[in-house]
Amino acid sequence: MQKSILKQAKKIHLVGIGGSGMSGLAMLLFRQGKTVTGSDLEETPLLARLRQQGITVKVGHRPENISPELDLVVCSHAVRPDNPEFQRAVTLRIPVVSYPEALGLLMQEKRGIAIAGTHGKTTSSALVVTILKSGGLSPSFVIGGEICGLGNSEVGSGEYLIVEACEYRRSFLAYYPEIAVITSVEEDHLDYYRDLSEIQEAFGCFAARVRPEGALIVCAEDKRALHCAGAAVARVITYGFNGADWQAGSVTESAGGISFECFFRCEFFGSFSLPLLGRHNVLNALGAIAVGKELGLTAETLSRALASFPGVHRRLEKIAEVGEVIIMDDYGHHPTEIRATLLALRGRYPQRRVIVIFQPHQYSRTRFLLEDFAASFNLADKVIVPDIYFVRDSEREKQLVNAGMLAEKIRGHGRQALYLPTATEIIAYLKEIVKPGDLVITIGAGPINRVGWQFAQELQKKVLASPSLPEDLPAESKLT
Repeated sequence: MQKSILKQAKKIHLVGIGGSGMSGLAMLLFRQGKTVTGSDLEETPLLARLRQQGITVKVGHRPENISPELDLVVCSHAVRPDNPEFQRAVTLRIPVVSYPEALGLLMQEKRGIAIAGTHGKTTSSALVVTILKSGGLSPSFVIGGEICGLGNSEVGSGEYLIVEACEYRRSFLAYYPEIAVITSVEEDHLDYYRDLSEIQEAFGCFAARVRPEGALIVCAEDKRALHCAGAAVARVITYGFNGADWQAGSVTESAGGISFECFFRCEFFGSFSLPLLGRHNVLNALGAIAVGKELGLTAETLSRALASFPGVHRRLEKIAEVGEVIIMDDYGHHPTEIRATLLALRGRYPQRRVIVIFQPHQYSRTRFLLEDFAASFNLADKVIVPDIYFVRDSEREKQLVNAGMLAEKIRGHGRQALYLPTATEIIAYLKEIVKPGDLVITIGAGPINRVGWQFAQELQKKVLASPSLPEDLPAESKLT
């Protein structure tokens, strides 16, 4: 019965439509010909883009947003039981499902490909999308990041649905994919999970949900991921630099990105290049290659797809180069991700002074991983920490940790670090200290990228002719 809920629904309302995954789901449903409406707590450029596509979006959660004519309501994980729209839907007896449940229902109508892992799942998902599109398989997809020039969702004409499978609140257990990837398993979302062992248990349950006739593709560089793969009933295929089914060798980095040779069970498969930075992206590419080969794509097709990969916004993205100053942005919000980002930057720009503006994401994550965060900036020359970005934390959590504590811990590891609460203060400070040859990077899952865009605008005033800087910066760049 539940399988038919989404298929039969013609009018669907999304509560929390402004999230990256929810907005992608909204577009996917809209492009299927359904009437889609939604609401979110505050106005954002993403809501404006949804309206431009024809979706009615309201700011604020109110009972009147839930019409009796609705067939289905989809709620993001941020929506609590006391939400007025959720309560109104229950009162009117309109079926309510969560975001992952909705994706799981969509997957029942397709051949599912789910990409999971603590790190790398957005880039890996985008690489798989690019490979399948290049191979003429025309997939549908919903992922948590914006593929440059493409977006975060699409309705394809083919039989595959690619989803980025998040482990928060065991969301990925709503899926029964034919093919799945596990990139890594590490401590995160400790506001929900008790400890690492409980996280591993959840990933093991995810591995067991891959269809028996399918394949689980797992990174052999991550011992916990390998352990979780033991729960799978499907075939297990590994990838990594050593001791795996799929291996990469002769890795070289250049101004254009990364090149490597690929081997399958010790036999040469092909040479590949990728316009991205960092050895961690070689692993992401290997996982995507393994998916492509499972679907019968040739080495030539896979090589062509990876070489043309457009990238994902906010993943080591170059915002601007003004004069001799490079400004970049990255979504990293976990210590392991920060280390990988800085290692990639040092490999590509060894002579530049690296100035990091890191906005912690969630008070609880910052508190649980405080020591790891402090140790993750050893490749940075200077670190600036603004106030922590508030997401679903309790008021008690806000009393237990603050950004100033993180800056102090970073200094304890021998790095220059200071706490500057606001974007205005950060930009003023950058204008004082940044010199030609510096690299400035904003890191964090919150709106810290706006600081990078605004600083680029300020530099533009000093450097009147800068062809590498867009004349019209996107709406996301404007500080609020």
